Amino acid sequence: MVEIEWRRLRADQLRERAREDAIVILPVGSLEQHGQHLPVEVDSRLGEELVERTARKMAARGVPVVVLPTIWTGLSEHHMSFGGTITLDFPAFSGLIEGVVRSVIRHGFKRVVLLNAHGGNENALRTITDELTPKLGVPIVQFTYWYAAAVAVAKILETQGGLTHACEAETSMMMAVRPELVATDRIPPDNSNASHEPVGGVYRWRSIASRSTLGSLGNPAAATMEKGERLFAAISDVLADKLANRELWELPWTSEPMT
Repeated sequence: MVEIEWRRLRADQLRERAREDAIVILPVGSLEQHGQHLPVEVDSRLGEELVERTARKMAARGVPVVVLPTIWTGLSEHHMSFGGTITLDFPAFSGLIEGVVRSVIRHGFKRVVLLNAHGGNENALRTITDELTPKLGVPIVQFTYWYAAAVAVAKILETQGGLTHACEAETSMMMAVRPELVATDRIPPDNSNASHEPVGGVYRWRSIASRSTLGSLGNPAAATMEKGERLFAAISDVLADKLANRELWELPWTSEPMT
């Protein structure tokens, strides 16, 4: 089996991967409260699992790929009121991402993916991608996994249109990879703890505590281990297809001639 983890490879092996034009994937998660029934590692653990499954499917097709260790904290100020959360501010988060990406590029890699597993990182990572791509002169791909695989996710979920927070989807996926950490006796019976969202199409920052009395959204009561396995399989299939698609990397992205 081809080794895909950056941390398990020697420096000379990584230099060879750079010569092979390997895709480097950086999972970006968080360390934050996930209601009364899930551990704080959820986003980082699910992102790590999805990246590994996706990368192994890519490697099986002969696509050179390397997975960096997961960045385990991000922008989670909106979860601080429940405790257990570690958050960065935007300058620290941006500086951390840039430092990692810049290091990767200095070693000769030319294709970088920022795979996001936490909703609070979405806007920041889009901005960081917009700034770093012309600054560093390489194509950077950024996405949040449940948006990139939205159709596949919706087909599996029974009570939600998509993934939210400590919900049917995240609870199912944690049951599949960390069942011992899911407090099934503490899963709320339905999604009645969440407040109604009266106005769509506009944005205001709000803490999770203002939206949910328990720190969870969606309907975790509908979660099952089998559903979690199906979500991992379906999402990693979609992500592998997209990242292995040469057209994604060949899209023109600058009006300036590249030297």
